[in-house]
Amino acid sequence: MKISKINLYAVAPRWLFLEMETDEGITGWGEPVIEGKAATVKTAVEEFIPLLIGKDPSRIEDLWQMMYRGFFYRGGPEVMSAISGIDQALWDIKGKKLGVPVYELLGGQCRDKLKIYSWIGGDRPSDVRESAAKLYATGCKAVKLNASEEMHYIDNFSKVQAVCERIAGIREELGYSIDIGVDFHGRIHKAMAKVLAKETEQFHLMFIEEPVLPENSEALKEIARHTSTPIAVGERMFNRWDFKKLFFEGYADIIQPDLSHAGGISEVKKIAAMAEAYDTALAPHCPLGPIALAACIQIDACSPNAFIQEQSLGIHYNKGTDLLDYLEDKSVFDFNAGYINIPKGAGLGVKINKEKVIEASKTGHNWKNPIWRNYDGTVAEW
Repeated sequence: MKISKINLYAVAPRWLFLEMETDEGITGWGEPVIEGKAATVKTAVEEFIPLLIGKDPSRIEDLWQMMYRGFFYRGGPEVMSAISGIDQALWDIKGKKLGVPVYELLGGQCRDKLKIYSWIGGDRPSDVRESAAKLYATGCKAVKLNASEEMHYIDNFSKVQAVCERIAGIREELGYSIDIGVDFHGRIHKAMAKVLAKETEQFHLMFIEEPVLPENSEALKEIARHTSTPIAVGERMFNRWDFKKLFFEGYADIIQPDLSHAGGISEVKKIAAMAEAYDTALAPHCPLGPIALAACIQIDACSPNAFIQEQSLGIHYNKGTDLLDYLEDKSVFDFNAGYINIPKGAGLGVKINKEKVIEASKTGHNWKNPIWRNYDGTVAEW
């Protein structure tokens, strides 16, 4: 079997899909995208295409190494996202060729079902109490919200108090029957992150996420001194070498590699194994589309340290187009009492509605995150 063609489709709300065709008629799908940089990632994929056409798609590790090591300058979010989507499609083809889910090729299932969580509150969190209650009524057992709006290096305590009041509202409504993750989103600088970590400890959160930017990871040691809440990081780390220092320092309790950013299934399986060796939990990052989620679930199914999975159904980014809209069989992601069953379909386990994808790609998208500024006019972290 040989790779014969690679097609790329930019589709709403902010995704890029990759279709890999073969001379035997088996097609694989991947989702190579950096949110807000879809066009850049598309160009990165196009630069890899001449190296892939005519190659045997079953030689996944060799092709991955060629894409990663075959260039003097390597890594970074856009290049690694391009490799990620290609890698997903290669595994999809291999699973379909052999008639098994990808996780069967990675050691097989080690769990029967997978806990998932949903987003509430949007970029500027509000009405989270009501949103959490509505989700809980559907069987949802875990939610995540952005902690805060923009926050300066040193800011007024009222912003910290507002975060606590939002979380308190959920606890007053639902008690400890629901798990709560709070995403600092890298918006909070070290000094305020210490304050916020300490003040939110009273709510016994599932985790605090990205309390500081990944380039400031040395600050995690100091933040960890102020809280017993598990610290989750990793959505902006792009290969096992990025994670290596994090594991060695030991201040992360949960890692969140993104299957569409961190080298795909091949690389995240290795990162997950590294995490297990350091007694660290796995919770893949995935506010993206159905192909990315399908890839995550393949890793979750065969990784004993995976404990929960992010998914984007109903997320604030998905206005007009949602997670299930590009699938032929939408039941593959049915949630039951806060869990999802491990899919049994071959490859990634999802069937993409190609006609819908082609039609959506005619419009495409140009999604960009907003530019925020602090009260004094300085550029803030989004």
